[in-house]
Amino acid sequence: MKQGFFKIVENTSIAKNVCQMVLQGDTSAITKPGQFVNLKIDGCFLRRPISVCDVEENRLTLIYKVVGEGTEKLSQMQPGGALDLLTGLGNGYDLSRSGQNPLLIGGGVGVPPLYLLCRQLIAQGKKPTVILGFNCADEIFYQHQFAQIAPTLIATADGSVGVKGFVTDALKQVEAYTYFYTCGPQPMLKAVYQATQTSGQFSFEERMGCGFGACMGCSCKTKYGNKRICKDGPVLDKEEIIW
Repeated sequence: MKQGFFKIVENTSIAKNVCQMVLQGDTSAITKPGQFVNLKIDGCFLRRPISVCDVEENRLTLIYKVVGEGTEKLSQMQPGGALDLLTGLGNGYDLSRSGQNPLLIGGGVGVPPLYLLCRQLIAQGKKPTVILGFNCADEIFYQHQFAQIAPTLIATADGSVGVKGFVTDALKQVEAYTYFYTCGPQPMLKAVYQATQTSGQFSFEERMGCGFGACMGCSCKTKYGNKRICKDGPVLDKEEIIW
């Protein structure tokens, strides 16, 4: 974990209630896809955890949904401003288990961490397939970014784009995969758990206090004992999850 100040380079709306923020600063603590950062926002007591969408040398891309006071304030910040970040949080995805044809399944704001994961898998010579789920066309983001690098299926609950239904409906169109990675709301994760036949990794969304394991506020039960989503997660193996 590392604390530092990042300069806001970009902060724009990319879909309904969804914004993309590009920051410039020391990204050396971010070593795996699936990790997250914790933002300090003026006027808010707790930091806000946001998953890492993409990272390059000294450049960090975050995608967040405007759902409350903190993210509303975040959406109003302008380029040139600065943010206090804790970086390198969470365990991240383990790419070594992917096999040759991994499947990436994201829903809503669970989509962003899969982008860096997808890029890194491709860099290793793997051939991922991607499924992205949204409620409707207005909420879709990063469809084209994923489609440029990997076969990508879109599912919308109202059928406005792609497969009508959920990510599990789009999953029926995938013939074979060696392993899977997923991130999204808990009902989606549970449905993916029941619909998949191979092993995989799940990234959980959870309310957090400190974000680095000190407060124990985001602990959950697993088959191997209690784990802290912020420190021991947010990525858990399929075999250890208790619903």
